[in-house]
Amino acid sequence: MPIKQLKPTSPGRRRASAFDFAEVTRSEPDRTLTVALRKRAGRNDQGRITIRHRGGGHKRRLRLIDFKRTVRGVDGQVVSIEYDPNRSARIALVQFTTGPRAYILAPVGLSQGDRVRFGADAEIRPGNALPLTNIPVGTTIHAIELRPGQGASMVRSAGGSAQLMAKDEAYVTVRLPSGETRRVPANCLASIGQVGNPEHEQIVRGKAGKTRQLGRRPVVRGSAMTPRDHPHGGGEGKAPIGHPGPKTRWGKAAYGVRTRKSKKASDSLIIRRRSA
Repeated sequence: MPIKQLKPTSPGRRRASAFDFAEVTRSEPDRTLTVALRKRAGRNDQGRITIRHRGGGHKRRLRLIDFKRTVRGVDGQVVSIEYDPNRSARIALVQFTTGPRAYILAPVGLSQGDRVRFGADAEIRPGNALPLTNIPVGTTIHAIELRPGQGASMVRSAGGSAQLMAKDEAYVTVRLPSGETRRVPANCLASIGQVGNPEHEQIVRGKAGKTRQLGRRPVVRGSAMTPRDHPHGGGEGKAPIGHPGPKTRWGKAAYGVRTRKSKKASDSLIIRRRSA
């Protein structure tokens, strides 16, 4: 999918780039597969900010993606490839022969009119979903389940792909995009291929206003705050960090220090940690 360079008609557009959306075949979503997305500005049910730097942004509707692959054993046809404002990847609307429709992540190579199938009897083809035990070693996969029936939770962003490295009776070994190698139950589902829209990381927004449209608010340096707001704050002028190491706002070690819990349940499934 080509990326177009915007004309420098203003300072904010001088180095900005955007998608041409050549692969998108439909501009409006299937209304029955969307729900209202209420803005919470990063706040929980108590009204407290739990995710900083969120708020504003363009109005959206949430597309319901079928990460559990609920319709299995029947063929489906890709009706359209659509833009989803809630994720970096494109989505595909699939019409099944039994009647229902569903949204899935659109992998590289999937286009309008293609056939897809979910289940153990599906072919090794982009867009199809199979149990990991039925996928050959070395295959590129995405949208991987961590527990059977949970729904895909790994490798879902644009351009993401994992590789099936080895198999045994109960587990398979998967190499993730981060470089981590871990074991996953063999009866978990995964989709074939690489997630579409791999050029997403090459987009240059060009101006702060574009980031605000995406619902992101400004980020302030800790050293510019007061001591009560951040461990790096306070002091006269440009004061250095007064602690024995960089900290987060809550006093947790930052910038290269490992903070993973030492007795996490999934440690036994991780064969090789991701690169530092």
